[in-house]
Amino acid sequence: MDKGNCSSITEFILLGITRNPSMKVVLLIVFLLIYLIILVANVAMIVLIRMEPQLQTPMYFFLSHLSFSDLCYSTAVGPKMLVDLLAKHKSISFVGCALQFFFTCIFVDAECMLLAVMAFDRYKAISNPLMYVAEMSGKFCYQLLAGVYLVGMADTVIHTVMTFRLCFCGSNEINHFFCDIPPILLLSCSDTQVNELITFIVFGFIELTTILGVLVSYCYIISSVLKIGSTKGKFKAFSTCASHLITVAIFQGTLLFMYFRPTSTYSLDQDKMASLFYTLIIPMLNPLIYSLRNKDVKEALQKLKNKIK
Repeated sequence: MDKGNCSSITEFILLGITRNPSMKVVLLIVFLLIYLIILVANVAMIVLIRMEPQLQTPMYFFLSHLSFSDLCYSTAVGPKMLVDLLAKHKSISFVGCALQFFFTCIFVDAECMLLAVMAFDRYKAISNPLMYVAEMSGKFCYQLLAGVYLVGMADTVIHTVMTFRLCFCGSNEINHFFCDIPPILLLSCSDTQVNELITFIVFGFIELTTILGVLVSYCYIISSVLKIGSTKGKFKAFSTCASHLITVAIFQGTLLFMYFRPTSTYSLDQDKMASLFYTLIIPMLNPLIYSLRNKDVKEALQKLKNKIK
């Protein structure tokens, strides 16, 4: 499309979750409570891991950054969505839309890779516990974390530049509650095949490598656990991985559903529900899953409560 034929769009209109006025107050209350739980639970998890000596291990180091990622991308989306539920003019500037997309994308990518790194960490802890601390040194953990954010940054820059350089010459109404790739591509009057291909290749590479990383790590974990003699030892080893597997299955399953379909199959109503799930529900569930199923976290939380008293 010739750029000269494009209108100069300075803002987008987010149509939101629903246009039903009677549902907006109910949804506002529900999602406000969810967002408050996200804030309290994830901040509490980060503070607890930083404060308690018994949680100063690689596993909890990565878990604190998982909570940080949850907190960041839910905050990139949640407050604006809550305001728009009551606002009459649900606008977001072109730059604001790009920034919201950027921060959501970078921390969603980071979470994908963190889940793979956490699987690798569990493999090291279970397969060779005597060498675990030496192999997963503080320096190595920070190198892994730096790799996570650098890859996430590179992927996000590619998607942001490719998406917001498109020509928008028609409606500026985004049928969604935040700036995401599928609904933005539907607004463009440019040829978006290149964008779809880049999404499939770049984000697909991240998804494929992280899922394969998790699967390979767990193959080695299962092999190591089966060599453990006692049933109690096997159960303890598997129980330390259960929370992580639940998180991987929910998060990766939602992303695969959202982004690995051709544009022609998009159902915006379905996509809104899936987006709500990974931007708000999963960040609320993650700290609850890890704290409720984790003995060390529960003990550390009890110690912190006793100190406060």
